[in-house]
Amino acid sequence: MDNLSAFHRYGEEIEKFMLLRTSPIAVKMLEGESDIPEGALRPKRDKNYHLAQCQSFSLSRRQGKTVVMLKEDNWCWGPLMAYGLVDPGIAEKYPELKDEVLKMPKLEYGRYIGIVSAPLKTSAFIPDIVLIYSNNAQLNNMLHALSFGGEGSITSPLYPIASCALSVVPALAGRYCVTLPDPGELGRAMAGEDEIIFSVPREKVETLAVQLRMFEERHFGYKDHAFLETYPDFPRPEFYKKLFRECGLDADDKPTWPER
Repeated sequence: MDNLSAFHRYGEEIEKFMLLRTSPIAVKMLEGESDIPEGALRPKRDKNYHLAQCQSFSLSRRQGKTVVMLKEDNWCWGPLMAYGLVDPGIAEKYPELKDEVLKMPKLEYGRYIGIVSAPLKTSAFIPDIVLIYSNNAQLNNMLHALSFGGEGSITSPLYPIASCALSVVPALAGRYCVTLPDPGELGRAMAGEDEIIFSVPREKVETLAVQLRMFEERHFGYKDHAFLETYPDFPRPEFYKKLFRECGLDADDKPTWPER
């Protein structure tokens, strides 16, 4: 799908339906200078400073900035290795990095010159992937909605470092990913202790938006989740009751509610 206005609409809907604190961000790998959006912030050239990749993602999702990160803009080894901006073989010389670089997913060395991020709802480019920073309940609702669209379960490795690699590289291959913000992202990029990263490949963004809209229309979305006291014999959908009757279990349609 190559309709930029549709991606803008999806960005607005996902943010609204999920009550997200920050915007979903569009992410695109850059093959050459011609891929760089006009007016994008280039930290080293424009500000004469460097950023970690997680900081540039934070600027996009919190402040609405379009940020380009080329090799010279980076202040962290993770994205340099993961995105193939430097030869990852150099890590062999550094005992502190060797094992970590071996474990992280990596793109082909030299294929890209950098990466750009921007809010999905305003991006000037079609994303390769979309990153959504949410809490666990919001993630649960997104995965639940996708399951109704036949997407099935999602398997992601959980690892304590290199969230810039784990959230981006596998998703470029068409996989949903769930990633823990790493210590650098928590300490330097304002990621919340309750936040988790959901990565959505470009071809799945429409599916997510459509399924969330369906949940919203059926009052089954995140905003309709009720956080109640621990009531016994709580009301349940009809199919629960039918299943329990078939299994010889109690299926009382009129539970007795305890006094508050």
